Amino acid sequence: MPELPEVESLRRILARSATGRTIVSAAVREKRLRRALDDDVADAIAGRAILAIGRRAKYLLIELDRELVLLVHLGMSGSLTHRRAGFDPGPFDPRHDHVEFALDDGARLVYNDPRRFGLIKLIKKSELENAAELRGLGPEPLGGGFSSEYFWRATRGRKAAVKTLLMDQRIVAGVGNIYASEILFRAGVRPTRRAGRVTRAEAERIAAYTPAVLSEAIGGGGTTFRSYRDARGQPGRFAERLQVYDREGQPCIKCGAAIRGIVVGQRSSFYCPHCQK
Repeated sequence: MPELPEVESLRRILARSATGRTIVSAAVREKRLRRALDDDVADAIAGRAILAIGRRAKYLLIELDRELVLLVHLGMSGSLTHRRAGFDPGPFDPRHDHVEFALDDGARLVYNDPRRFGLIKLIKKSELENAAELRGLGPEPLGGGFSSEYFWRATRGRKAAVKTLLMDQRIVAGVGNIYASEILFRAGVRPTRRAGRVTRAEAERIAAYTPAVLSEAIGGGGTTFRSYRDARGQPGRFAERLQVYDREGQPCIKCGAAIRGIVVGQRSSFYCPHCQK
């Protein structure tokens, strides 16, 4: 499932290439996504200009004129590609091109989602903060609201595993399974550790590595294992730089011990038994 780095990489590309364009028309070929698209979405956005493209947690926010925002979540297999001259549609099965926006320069924004777990929702800008999808989210890990002191206090009295806490969107917005494993490896903290037993020094390391790992992943265009593609249709390049995730049985890059794979909170987790305590 795309996490913050993938969505932020997508946002940055679209902000450069699609901002200022006008949606001439929209076509909904399959409205049965995670939640069914409203019947009037296509008509409601036709003729509207794209003013800005933002992000909150794992949600893409496409701001349109007349105070409307398209809220987009890629789910497990979704992609939003900007198809212009030279775009290679090869990786995308056209049967899963569920929503298409035709732009005034002849290009198209196409939402493709084989598993249909994604979400597209049109919201009034004034109602965005209270939208069910965004309400209750924690601070952005790349913003000023996330700090070592904040994370330290969030861990106090918690019985949940620290990896589970780090992935809790109410605590930190946007961190998912891949990057939680990477953050904890660099911080030297085992993912199964009870959050309430994390020391202040460990909390400081986790809080420091969280934006560092995410920023590094954004610089690499995110991580692709199966289906993720950016707005240009290209896979993320960060997988080759992962230090622990999906490396079970391989030697730790720090000490040489075999990386172990376990399940934490029903998610695959990876750690070094020597470097992480």
